Amino acid sequence: MLQHRLDGPENGEPLILGPSVGTSLRVWEPQMDALARTFRVLRFDLPGHGGSPAAAVSSIDDLARMVLEVADARGFGGFHYAGISIGGAIGATLALGHPGRVRSLAMVCSSARFGEPQAWRDRAGLVRAEGTGPLLEATAKRWFAGAPADLPAPLAQALLGDLAAADPEGYAACCDALSAYDLRDSLAAIKAPTLILAGRDDPATPPEHARQLADGIAGATLVELAGAAHLANVDQPARVTAALLAHLPAVPGMRVRREVLGDAHVDRAIARTTPFTRDFQDFITRYAWGEIWTRPGMDRRTRSCVTLTALVAHGHLEELAMHVRAALRNGLTPDEIGEVLLQSAVYCGVPAANAAFAVAQRVLDEADAGGA
Repeated sequence: MLQHRLDGPENGEPLILGPSVGTSLRVWEPQMDALARTFRVLRFDLPGHGGSPAAAVSSIDDLARMVLEVADARGFGGFHYAGISIGGAIGATLALGHPGRVRSLAMVCSSARFGEPQAWRDRAGLVRAEGTGPLLEATAKRWFAGAPADLPAPLAQALLGDLAAADPEGYAACCDALSAYDLRDSLAAIKAPTLILAGRDDPATPPEHARQLADGIAGATLVELAGAAHLANVDQPARVTAALLAHLPAVPGMRVRREVLGDAHVDRAIARTTPFTRDFQDFITRYAWGEIWTRPGMDRRTRSCVTLTALVAHGHLEELAMHVRAALRNGLTPDEIGEVLLQSAVYCGVPAANAAFAVAQRVLDEADAGGA
């Protein structure tokens, strides 16, 4: 059985995290504090990596079966899954072969096909002959963006140490599995809600790989991260964490936030998240959208009316534009939005309502143009 570790509350939603080839389960350390607050997180080591013994592996299907063995042993019937590179390929394979068990899927710097098979066979042959040492210098350039002096130490150095310590046969077997992997013609069969994350500086699986995944998987969300190479979750930990939290349905409020504001707005907000703003984004998602907008005392149309009035009163015009769009999504007509603003003119002041009408007119014009 694969070496693995469990973190988070025992009654949390099951979440499995898959590593990239050459790393160990520690590759997910930057995300663990946030994910383990809510989820029962299972991380595993690939065969011959970290604490897992080498095993006979010839395909990604073999690795997927090993992951299911661990999930079964831990009582995970259904689970969410996120994986980096080969870890993402394992997740896609599970979503195809066991759709009833994969509740959601996130593929980080992954692909439907990792280049030409011969390149992987050549790498497997090199490692079997000389070990992983010859890979270290080139791998550091693939894994991390920036100059060597800018590596996100000490985790980066620890991960390179994991590569140096990997069992040659175990690493080579994973290369063999990657050489035989090709899901390009099967992507449409993946039905789990899917997030695709790409590093714009990733030379191993560049953004076009992610776009192919997003185009092929119906309804998939694509987020591209600047300043991130192949281990994007290490290069840009806060942004990857925010994207995962937004995607995973166990985060209170995220579903409502997306339904009211729209996926495009929420995805832009997630992409702009920084370490400085991460906790605020988490706060508004959990409190405003998870606690207030979900209360049964008012329907969403009424909540939109109240929100528009409050924003007019305080002159929050940028937020007002966002909530005019939200009001349309919640079923208010342009005439009803106008009535709310007229009512606000009496109680909030004519200048405030005048500015609000200008903002609302711009949003309504954009909506009309988009529907033309």
